[in-house]
Amino acid sequence: MDRAAALAQAVAALGGPRLVAPEWHPLLASTSDRVKQLARAGAAEWTAVLAERQSDGRGREGRAWQSPAGGLYLSVLLRPGAERAALLPLAAGVAAAEAVAGLGVASVLKWPNDLLVAGRKLGGVLAEASSTGGGVEWVALGIGINVALDPERLPAELRSGVTSLHAEGATAASPEGLAAAVLARLGVWYDALREAPSRVVAAWRERAAPWWGTLVDVRAGGTALRGRLVAVDDDGALVIELPGGSRRRLVSGEVSQVRPVAAP
Repeated sequence: MDRAAALAQAVAALGGPRLVAPEWHPLLASTSDRVKQLARAGAAEWTAVLAERQSDGRGREGRAWQSPAGGLYLSVLLRPGAERAALLPLAAGVAAAEAVAGLGVASVLKWPNDLLVAGRKLGGVLAEASSTGGGVEWVALGIGINVALDPERLPAELRSGVTSLHAEGATAASPEGLAAAVLARLGVWYDALREAPSRVVAAWRERAAPWWGTLVDVRAGGTALRGRLVAVDDDGALVIELPGGSRRRLVSGEVSQVRPVAAP
């Protein structure tokens, strides 16, 4: 049995969704780009693509996502509809956090898409939607998690800011096992988006990094803002308090950066 078929079987054994023609590649430019290609050709929901390495992986705003061997690089095609698409990154973050918790690694979630351990990045989520006049047609949901990442494979400036499951003590973790756990938990929270979206937001808040009240610089739609973090609201938007006391809601699609203000 090849890796893709074994993954589909493992996800089913965990009670997760039925994967559609999963693919597992030794190398891809980007798993999300491959999912987009399949989506445009009419692929069904829960089409999944994985790679051992990516040559052109990316994060928010097109920033490079280093993707050497030793990580989970997974993208899945979903069709959540416009009313649920905004909460999909939060649902995926909760699913990823639960999957790594099952391996004994406690993590926190930084809005909108980072998975952190002791302030170091363990993984991330990127949701890229295709919209028509009728709303969201589909979403290519990418999830990347460092499993056995060798820091020496990363640029020097990134090494101190990242971690991996193996570095955090989960030395038995593998991309195959992690992929199955992530997809199974994603199925649970994707169903919750339809049935009780408030559960998704509540679950995300429970795992949120304790940064409320922190003064941050935000870049949103080309505009620079400074304010204090207040909350993530029921629609998944970040709320900040600006100087003077007014508040601003920021949706994930318009924010390229949220960074704590350095102490003077």
